[in-house]
Amino acid sequence: MTNWPRPEIRAVTARAVLAIQSHLAECEAAQDVTPAAARALKASGYAALSVPAAFDGHELGGLSMTLSEFGWVQEQLGAAGASLALVLAMTGQVLGSAFAARSLPLELLTLLGRAAVQRGALVNALASEPALGSPSRGGLPQTALQPQGEESGHYLLSGHKTWATGARALDFALVTARTPDEQIARVLVELTAPGVRIESTWGGALSLRGSGSQDVYFSGVVVPVGNVIAPQFQRQPQHPAHPAWFWTALAGTYLGVGTAALAALLDYARTRVPTALGQPLASLPRVREAVGRIGTDLTAARALLRVAAQGFEADPSAESLPLLAAAKALCTNAAVSATDAAARVVGGAALSPDLPFERLLRDARAGLTHPPTDAEAFERLGGALLEEVGKETQVP
Repeated sequence: MTNWPRPEIRAVTARAVLAIQSHLAECEAAQDVTPAAARALKASGYAALSVPAAFDGHELGGLSMTLSEFGWVQEQLGAAGASLALVLAMTGQVLGSAFAARSLPLELLTLLGRAAVQRGALVNALASEPALGSPSRGGLPQTALQPQGEESGHYLLSGHKTWATGARALDFALVTARTPDEQIARVLVELTAPGVRIESTWGGALSLRGSGSQDVYFSGVVVPVGNVIAPQFQRQPQHPAHPAWFWTALAGTYLGVGTAALAALLDYARTRVPTALGQPLASLPRVREAVGRIGTDLTAARALLRVAAQGFEADPSAESLPLLAAAKALCTNAAVSATDAAARVVGGAALSPDLPFERLLRDARAGLTHPPTDAEAFERLGGALLEEVGKETQVP
C-alpha cells in the first residue's frame, strides 16, 4: 500500500515526534512529564488519531486510525523517546479500544472523543494498586465507590492507584473501583477534580524515567452517576479490541526503542574512528554482523506486528489475538536484543549519558514487564496452532 499510513496520520505523527524530541530530556531529568511537555503533546493533535470521524450519528472529527496504523505511529514515537511515547500510547489504546468495543456509554464516548479532538485531552486507565498488583491477574480493587446519600445522583470515589503513566499530563482517568455489592465498576474522573492528588513516586525508576508514572490518590471525589460505568454494562468476556489495542501500543512503542538503537549504532559505527584502527568501526566484520543481526530481528518483528494488526482488522475476534500477543513478545524482545547488541559493539561509551545507548538499554527492559509475558504470549499462539485440527498450516 503506497498510501499507508495515510498522509494525515503521518502529519500528526511528525508533530508528536517533534514534541517528544523537544521535551524528552527535561522530562527524563525531572522524572515526570513537565507542564511544557504536556502542552506540547496535546497540541500535536495525537489524541484525535484513534477517535472516529463520526460515531453513531455524532460528528467527532477524529482521524479513525486503524490498528495497523497505530502500530506504525507508536514505532515512530518510541524511536523519538519511549517515556513520552508511552504516555501518548495509553490515550491511543484507551480511546481506540473503547470506540471499537463500544465499552463505554455513548455519552462518555462522545465526551472523550470531542475533548481529544478539540483540545488534545489525554486519558489513561488506572487499575493497578499496591495490594492488587497487576490488574491482568484479576482481583477486587480496594479503591471504593460509594453512593453519596439517597437519590443524590452522585458517588464518592476513594482509593489509591499506582503506575499512572503520564499522571500529571492526564485530563481524564478511567478508574476501576469496588462497588458496595463487591462488583467492579469503572469511573470516568477528571483529574482536576477536588480530592484528586498525585504523589511523586517515580523518582529513581530504572526505565521510562520521563513517563511520570506516579501514584494517584482519590479522597472522596464526587462523581456524577453518569460517569459510572456499571458492572452489567461491561462485556464478559472482555471484548478482543481491548487487548488488541493495548498489545499493539506496547509492541509499536518498544519496537521503536530498538529502531532508535539501530539508528544510533549506525551513526556511531560510521563516524567513530579509533586511532588504533585508523578507519570507522563500520569497516569491522563483527560490527557489520551485529548490525545485520539487529536489522534482521527488527524487520521480522515489524513485519509480524503489521501482519497481526491487519489480521485483526480483517477479523476483529478472539481468534486473531494470539498472533498479536506473539507480536508484542517478539517486538519487545527485539528491542532488548537490539539495545544489548548495540551496547556491546559501542563498549564502555554506551554507558555514558552523552550517548543514547544507556537510556535505550534501560527503556527496552520495561517492555518485558507488560502483559502478556513471553510465556503467556507464546502459549496463546501455540495453543491456537495446536487446536487447528485438520487445518493446513498457512504462511501469512
